[in-house]
Formats: sequence, structure tokens, C-alpha cells
Amino acid sequence: MADSMVTRTYRARIRNHSQVRADLDSLGFAAAKLWNVGRWTVQRVWDACGQIPDANALMSYLKGHERYVDLHSQSSQRVLQELGEAFTGWYGKRDNGDTKANPPGYRKRGDQHPRSTVTFKTAGFKHDAANNRLRLSKGSNLKDGWSDFVLCEYDVIGSPETSVKNVQQVRAVHEHGEWRLHIVCRVEVDVPESSGNEVAGIDLGICNFAAVSFGGESLLYPGGALKEDEYYFAKKRAECDKSSSREARRLDHKRTDRRTHFLHTLSKTIVAECAERDVGTIVVGDLAGIREDDNGETADWGDHGNLDLHGWAFDRFTTMLDYKAEAEGISVEPVSERDTSKSCSACGRTDDSQRVERGLYVCGECGLVANADSNGAENIRQKVLPNPLREDRDNGWLAQPAVRLFDRSEGRFAPREQEPNREP
Repeated sequence: MADSMVTRTYRARIRNHSQVRADLDSLGFAAAKLWNVGRWTVQRVWDACGQIPDANALMSYLKGHERYVDLHSQSSQRVLQELGEAFTGWYGKRDNGDTKANPPGYRKRGDQHPRSTVTFKTAGFKHDAANNRLRLSKGSNLKDGWSDFVLCEYDVIGSPETSVKNVQQVRAVHEHGEWRLHIVCRVEVDVPESSGNEVAGIDLGICNFAAVSFGGESLLYPGGALKEDEYYFAKKRAECDKSSSREARRLDHKRTDRRTHFLHTLSKTIVAECAERDVGTIVVGDLAGIREDDNGETADWGDHGNLDLHGWAFDRFTTMLDYKAEAEGISVEPVSERDTSKSCSACGRTDDSQRVERGLYVCGECGLVANADSNGAENIRQKVLPNPLREDRDNGWLAQPAVRLFDRSEGRFAPREQEPNREP
């Protein structure tokens, strides 16, 4: 074992929330407005020359804009970087043949701006570890004087023994009607001195939240339990008299806790499976932009589609996977999903018609019959292999992946033959 620094994100409540709410609201509104200014600028450039400027070009062009200086410069930079990432996600979906994909749009909720997440990098905050305080910087337009800032007193959600040190980044996030802090730290942990040489690929999706390929074995982790929770809590919340009532907030918190537990358990389970198989690298398909609509907010896919997609925090899952894997000496590499759902992992042929049903992939070239998600996971795995072997292999494992179902009664993933408790 050796000491290593890994990244951890701690969620924290703000003890003096009533005192800092107005200031955080102003920063959240400013972040949403800056996003919209950036989006409007992108449209102007596109209309003029048919090109979309990247985040660096936007930052340079908007540096003197009044909305840019509402926030600390690093916070404004992060807003425009997120806009650039959203466009990159849109490019990826278009490249994968999704002609219905909409580009990121404006952040708005009716006639109002939402409270967007505000990110503070190292120059934008000061941490008083002894008193659990964070001093967050404002932009010059929102300051009453040069020394004006937002002083947040916090309590970490979770173990009271949690020590918050080596803070790298702070995110102010508006969730369930109040502001929370997400504190990103570098933490020293014991890590195995050497990791394995094997590679695993992970394909993320809706029906199966994760499909994992080890190049001779495949595991499926269905998202049914998570979808059932989404349906259940949406129904219960609709029965509340007001969306801001105490019962509605209680349901929101419970749904968030259940979702977080599912994602933690899933990421922990996958890392354990990889460690058992001497995996040194996990390759994950990048799903950036899957949840965004033409307003830059959560995509509207219809009543049932929303329940399937809302809360499917792929970014949270990959963050959890990354730091859990790092603690085991395993690296995580995101890669583009381009053509992974269309290509045959056995012979490499790419054809839209080969995915004949949602869960079935049939290659017209070599005759491969495979579970579609397992085939996608294997294609993702092969993206980092120097010379992927496609011939003379037994591919029966692609057609019959093992299934791990989430057991609520025990809070773990169990093989399919062990029927879990399905009650929400």
C-alpha cells in the first residue's frame, strides 16, 4: 500500500442560510444570465459565419461584459466552459446520428431565470477549516465595497468525523429550495502500489444503467429500481397540496437520498468487480448533454420519458466511480461514444440497421448476435486497446451477459436468480 492524493466531494448544509440566501440568489441569477449572454453570442456568430465559437473565444470576447463581471472571473469562466461542454455534447449526439438533438439553449423558467450553480475555484474562495467557514467572492458589479463577500458557515452532510482540508473547488448548488455547498477536496488515502493490466468498458444508458465489458465477460446493471423510485416519488409529490410544502420537500430529500445510495452502491460494486479481475483501466462512454433541451435545462421527453431521464445523474455516477476507482489504483478514462452502438465489436463493421431491436444487436457481416448494451460496452473498451483482437474469439458472452439486480432490502446488487425486494 502507498499513500496517494484522491479527489473527494463533500456536500454541506449552510448553517447561516437565511443570512446569505439573498447574496447566493444574486450569484445564481447572474450565472444564468451569463449563460444566456453566451448562448446569444454563439447564435450571432453562427448566423454571421456558420461557425460556433469555443469556450476560450467566448471568454475572451465577453470578458468586459457587465454580466461577466457580476461574478468572480473564475466563476464566469466556468459558466462559459459549461456552455462549451454542452455544445460538445450536442456535437457528439449529432455525430452519432441523432438528427433530433437540440443544441443547448437559454436558461429560463417561464419569464424568470433559474438559480444556476456557481463554481468557485482557488482564487474565488478562502477556507477557514477551524471554524467551518467559506468566504466566497462576488464579482465587482455585485460588491458593495472591495471587501464585500459571502461568508458561509457549513456542516458537512454525513460522518461528523469528516475533515475538510485541501479544498480545491466549491460549488454553490440550489437544490430543493435551498442552497447547499459541494466542497471538492484532495484527500490522502492508502492506495494499492500497483494495479492490474486489464481494461473494462462501461456503456451507460436508460434501460440498463450500466453495461460492463471485461473482454470475455459482461455484466448488466438494470436501472429498474431507480426508475421505480422516480415514478413512485413523482406520484406522491403530485398528491401534495403545494410544491413547496414540508411534505413535498421531505419527498424530494428522500428521493435524492435513494438515488445517491443507488449510485454509490453501483459505483462501489463495479469497482470491486474490476479489482477482482485485475482491471487497471476503466473506460466510460461520455454522455455529455443527454439531459439538456433547447432551453439548456432538463430535457422534456414526454411524461414517461421525463420520469426515466430526470435524476439520471450520469455525471454524479462517473464522479463517484472515478474516486472509488482511484482508491483502488484503477484509472478512469472517458471516451466518445461515437458509433459504439452501431459497430460490431467482433468484426468492426458499422451499420445503423444492425441494431435490430432495443436490446439486440445482429451483425450482417460476421453473424454476431449480442446484447446491444454489452456490444456497446465492448466497443468502448476497445477504444483504448492498442490492437483490439476481433477475430477467432468466442463471443457467446456478448449474447448472454450476467445480470445484477438492485436489492433494496439489503442495499446491494444481487445476481438475477436472487429476486430482490421490489417495494419502494
